[in-house]
Amino acid sequence: MIKIMKGLFFLILITCFPVLSSAQDRITGRDFVTRSEVIARDGMAATSQPLATQAALDILKKGGNAIDAAIAANAVLGLVEPTGCGIGGDLFALIWSADKGKLYGLNASGRSPRSLRLEYFKTNGYEFIPSRGPLPVSVPGCVDGWYEMHEMFGRLPMRDILQPAISYARNGFPVSEVIAYYLELGTQVLKDYPNVKETYMPGGKAPAKGEIFRNPNLASTLEKIVKGGRNEFYRGTIARTIAAFMKSQGGFLTYDDMARHHSEWVEPVSTSYRGYDIWELPPNGQGIAALQILNILEGYDIASMGYNSAEYIHRFTEAKKLAFEDRAKYYTDPRFNNVPVNQLISKKYAAERRKLINPERAARVYDAGRLEAGNTIYLTVADRYGNMVSLIQSNYRGLGSGMCPTGLGFILQDRGEMFSLAEGHANVYAPGKRPFHTIIPGFITKSGKPYISFGVMGGDMQPQGHAQIVVNLIDFGMNLQEAGDAPRIYHTGSSEPTGEQMTDGGTLHLESGFRWEVIQKLLSMGHRIQWNLGGYGGYQAIMWDDKNKVWYGASESRKDGQAAGY
Repeated sequence: MIKIMKGLFFLILITCFPVLSSAQDRITGRDFVTRSEVIARDGMAATSQPLATQAALDILKKGGNAIDAAIAANAVLGLVEPTGCGIGGDLFALIWSADKGKLYGLNASGRSPRSLRLEYFKTNGYEFIPSRGPLPVSVPGCVDGWYEMHEMFGRLPMRDILQPAISYARNGFPVSEVIAYYLELGTQVLKDYPNVKETYMPGGKAPAKGEIFRNPNLASTLEKIVKGGRNEFYRGTIARTIAAFMKSQGGFLTYDDMARHHSEWVEPVSTSYRGYDIWELPPNGQGIAALQILNILEGYDIASMGYNSAEYIHRFTEAKKLAFEDRAKYYTDPRFNNVPVNQLISKKYAAERRKLINPERAARVYDAGRLEAGNTIYLTVADRYGNMVSLIQSNYRGLGSGMCPTGLGFILQDRGEMFSLAEGHANVYAPGKRPFHTIIPGFITKSGKPYISFGVMGGDMQPQGHAQIVVNLIDFGMNLQEAGDAPRIYHTGSSEPTGEQMTDGGTLHLESGFRWEVIQKLLSMGHRIQWNLGGYGGYQAIMWDDKNKVWYGASESRKDGQAAGY
């Protein structure tokens, strides 16, 4: 009977997975690759929507640099892909300065309201901070991030940089396919919140693929930002509008919270992986989880295991579980807790953690190590001068909190949901604290020189995606486009910084393209396997070919994106 039940389970499983097939019959490259890499000499942009990519290239051709172009692309994305980003959200960036020969890190994430206390949640019976409404709203850091980047590195005036977004917002643009799908889903969830229908559902419904969408309120907001700069957003009429709206909704974000906001330049952190240096930003983000995963994997001969073999997938998944236990316990705003970053990303610590992996069996539970002492957009731009920008920006859950301030044309983020409400937890809610963040830009250098700027969008998929891209490039020898198109692994159910604990080993999601014998082997090792649609993130990347002096670009085939150069 047990054998019969196992057989029936496997039959049900394989019928749930799409049939293994090639993307199409190409004469070059791997069988799963969707397109060739883009190659150009003077500049490259890769974003999740073609209009944003073209806006970045236009800025480069006008004499702007990669920083100007990245800001322009982000502003356009906030309009054309509001399901992933916007000026109501936060921003992180890694910037390679050709002049300085150095990688810079920018943390442009906002803080929690200073008038909201942990006691409020306890008194009102909250076990977790809700996903929507006024309570998860934190200060939006995006606009301040733009101005920090621009003041440090920009060339063109902000009027020129933001003009493409203003023009599209005023005159309209055709909505692309994947974004239209998510816009329909998001508006159905948020349509009963004030101003959401008026802003994102003209005529009573979300715009469908190919329909022209306008957002005149956002155009006016961006024009005010052009005239008044960051002070207009954080200390002017925009800040006062946000504060008044939040008060009317029973929220806690105030004018003072907006006025006191500032971004921070931070030192990027790295680990070496088989001769390459992989760079991330330190917490309050989760970038170092990718470094922890890679450190554990470096102790195995991944290349000899074979691409997407059961042996590789098993070790990758267990390494992820181990890293995410530390992520759940230690990652937080470093101004409130001492985050032991150097220990967490050390090779010695990885070697100790690696010993916990059973090569034949999936673990149900791991403990965090003992130490001394959910939608997003990603874009990358490179210019003729050698500058590279790796930028990620997000509202958190799709369109965000549902809090759409009257007349401004955007929704505020719900990033505050990512706090824990457990007293004593490193990531516990506190006034004026930055929440745990999922959005992370990535960068790779080789021998101290810039090599690849890359990112993978998508909540807790992001560090998993970063590690898989690196392994695909370095261990499996894929090119830039192949590394992103390759079928992905996505493990869910780990312990979380919000307080949830893994007790059953979680669930391993495998994208279309994995062999049945591999799936069967993983099941026999104790992995719970499911299929997932849309949870594998979105990838963009740019690579510098120092030999031929050209840029390579790659764009995510799972999104509406485009890589283009000139």
